[in-house]
Amino acid sequence: MASATENGGFFLMVTAGDFRNGVTFDMEGKVYQIIEFQHVKPGKGAAFVRTKIRDVISGAVVERTFNPNDKFPTAFVERKDMEYSYADGELHYFMDLESYELIPINASLLGDNFKFVKENMTCKVLSYKGNVFGIEPPTFVELKVTKTDPGFKGNTATNTLKPATLETGAEIRVPLFIDEGEMIRIDTRTGEYMERA
Repeated sequence: MASATENGGFFLMVTAGDFRNGVTFDMEGKVYQIIEFQHVKPGKGAAFVRTKIRDVISGAVVERTFNPNDKFPTAFVERKDMEYSYADGELHYFMDLESYELIPINASLLGDNFKFVKENMTCKVLSYKGNVFGIEPPTFVELKVTKTDPGFKGNTATNTLKPATLETGAEIRVPLFIDEGEMIRIDTRTGEYMERA
């Protein structure tokens, strides 16, 4: 199906009640991306959505509250697959898989879940009208545990967790039976352990 903007000027709309991290929308002539959101239902009064939103062009982050029924046009954002190459100070280089060109992206644009990305992983680079404003890592990644307390044989409980450091330096909580050197699968949206890889 053709995107709504190509369709004679119609825009797809998103309501504040449907806000999720990463959603991009147009408000007051600017494009914003949701960084954090929380649906609040106070004991008295109407429900509302508390958000942190980033202006994708300036990078400015503001906190706003919305009525769940507020509607906004979604912003058309280009999502392009690029391979993460290396970091040099604050710049992280991504390779365009078609042109092999290296694109530098400032660390401030990468987001918290970038800590699960290692070299040679393919990410989606997000841009609006040619301006890069963010990265979407793969939804699931497999990483090696480089540091954790020794595992307990026979302890298969997945509800008791211990801290673990991954090969990218990210810290997460894993079940007690996971040992150093094991490969595990992580959901980058939540930062949670899924299973052994």
